[in-house]
Amino acid sequence: MKEDGGKPSEKKEIVVLSILKPGTCSECQAEVAPGSLLRMEGERPFCMSCADLGHLVFLPSGNAAVTLRSRKYSFLWAVVVRFSRARGRYERQGLLVEPAALERAETECMTDEEARRLKRERAAVYRERIDAKYVEEFARHVHRYFPGCPPAEATSIAIHACEKYTGRIGRSASAKSFDSAAVDLAVRAHVRHVHTAYDKLLARGLDRDLARGEIGGAVAQVMERWRQGSAIDEASSDRASPPDDR
Repeated sequence: MKEDGGKPSEKKEIVVLSILKPGTCSECQAEVAPGSLLRMEGERPFCMSCADLGHLVFLPSGNAAVTLRSRKYSFLWAVVVRFSRARGRYERQGLLVEPAALERAETECMTDEEARRLKRERAAVYRERIDAKYVEEFARHVHRYFPGCPPAEATSIAIHACEKYTGRIGRSASAKSFDSAAVDLAVRAHVRHVHTAYDKLLARGLDRDLARGEIGGAVAQVMERWRQGSAIDEASSDRASPPDDR
């Protein structure tokens, strides 16, 4: 709708006061208690019924999404303000909106939150699936480069190396491209801890480099056997015995 002169008309906000002192409706003469709502028309106060706003419901400030949608869907709405003695000004308390508009806004916002929740759950499942697929692929590359490595150990190597948030070799860029050197490092670490007395040497206080020197030959033997052997042969053979750490 346009006013004379072709300029668009602007809807003027209806302002309702949350009163701090008792008042009286100028039309029905009803006493209005502190905390109640009054609409001022000039110098005349009107209760909500007499101001034809009694069918609206109060929506407190605080939820921006519900507020915006309620105002959008409510053909008639009003701003509720209250005078702050401390700040010396009127401050917004919320809106009066049509019940159907508020219900629709709340339903949509709940639907949005549910949609966001489902999206987060799908994303989490997807990430887990991607990681599971990555671990499986890493294990396949372990077996590719070390065909004599038992399948269960290849899986164990992959799971350990690829664990998230650990900074282990499996989380590196080279490992994610299944670089042979990265796979080799993961297998070597596994052999060192599982097939040798490396951990016992560290527990005795031996320097890490010296401990690696002590078990280097045993690590090399297992890794070479895995490189040359077959998974079937290795699975049926005895595991490498750790050297005597006495």
